[in-house]
Amino acid sequence: MNHIIDRALAAIALSALLAAPAYAQKAYGPGVSDTEIKLGQSTPLSGPASAFGAGAGRAVVGYFEMLNANGGINGRKINFTQLDNAYSAPKAVEQSRKLIEDVGVLAEVGTIGTAPNVAIQKYLNAKQVPQLFITAGGRRFNDPKTFPWTIPLYPDFETEGRVVAKYILTAKPDAKIGVLYQNDDYGKDYLKGLRAGLGPKAELIVAQASYELADPTIDSQIVQLKAAGVDTLIEQSSSKARRNRSARCSSSAGSRCT
Repeated sequence: MNHIIDRALAAIALSALLAAPAYAQKAYGPGVSDTEIKLGQSTPLSGPASAFGAGAGRAVVGYFEMLNANGGINGRKINFTQLDNAYSAPKAVEQSRKLIEDVGVLAEVGTIGTAPNVAIQKYLNAKQVPQLFITAGGRRFNDPKTFPWTIPLYPDFETEGRVVAKYILTAKPDAKIGVLYQNDDYGKDYLKGLRAGLGPKAELIVAQASYELADPTIDSQIVQLKAAGVDTLIEQSSSKARRNRSARCSSSAGSRCT
């Protein structure tokens, strides 16, 4: 956690330097001039995780519009470019290349999704382009030795899993736990933390089921978990699967979803 704080402070210091009037020199790095700072991100505006782009993606655009309406940063306006990654790793890499090589951004900020951020992490670090405050919680994003240009925003998913495990051990120590998780770093890190947090009581997990983001439904996974006698369902899923899960849980008497 100290690594996150240190790098966040460094990023804030960089922003402060960019915000300050430049009297001594007029030479800036890529994406910065006397009048603007170019930033960008990719987000799932389409595809199975488009709800994230509709929510968090719009919020980011709105924030920079508000900032510019209030004069920007010491007269510098934020020139913000948002591209669609469709929650696809190859598409995310394509969009990062466009942001850096065509648009010429200073940094990628708040790019959404674990799979997209995993895909672009090596490329951005090799180019020494800051990957700032990414909207993903994989443990790999807090690795300053390997990826010094990456600064996460979320608590890592392993920690979230441990917190939920601690709550269950206190509130429902005899739970029959079923876990629904996305079959990538997003879900696997959470499951790892949950098991670690349960410790010797990890046998409380009586069933687990994974799904692929592109799966049209998760009906079979919910049926599998119900058949195992689950009374406490824990899920680490995207918005599409979450809506599907909510509908199934509401029609399954005797099940409890968390």
